[in-house]
Amino acid sequence: MRFTQEVQWDLFDFAFAGFLLFGTGLAFELVAGRGGTTAYRLGVGMGLAAALLLVWVNGAVGIIGSEDNPANLLYGGVLLVAVVGAAVARLRARGLARTMLAAALAQFLVPLLALIIWRPELDWGTVGVLGFNTIFVGIWLGAALSFRRASATGPAPAHRLA
Repeated sequence: MRFTQEVQWDLFDFAFAGFLLFGTGLAFELVAGRGGTTAYRLGVGMGLAAALLLVWVNGAVGIIGSEDNPANLLYGGVLLVAVVGAAVARLRARGLARTMLAAALAQFLVPLLALIIWRPELDWGTVGVLGFNTIFVGIWLGAALSFRRASATGPAPAHRLA
């Protein structure tokens, strides 16, 4: 806001951004400490980064059209898949690998579903949405691969305080 008039944040915007960043950091600290392995922590970081960026970009400018486009609400399903899957997996690496794979699939399907429902004109903007969406799919897949590696290597040995 100091450098351009195109961005006008109010108190709610700053509070939401702070809550989002603090919540993501807290979630990383709470969950990543459970796994112990580097692969598990990397998977947690990538999954949380994908979720954070998905909420941030979608809320700020929208991925499909503007932030007011109802098609962007479909991305809530991706987050729901990730959260419910993580709970069902009880934060275990093998289950989280499957969950991140499901989130990648959901992410891939959102713009296709939006194309079917709203039938916009196909133009370079549509290609851009599909390309941008692929970045998120890649992050979810990276998290899935990290969790798969973590499940294959097993938990790290417990550290003793002595």
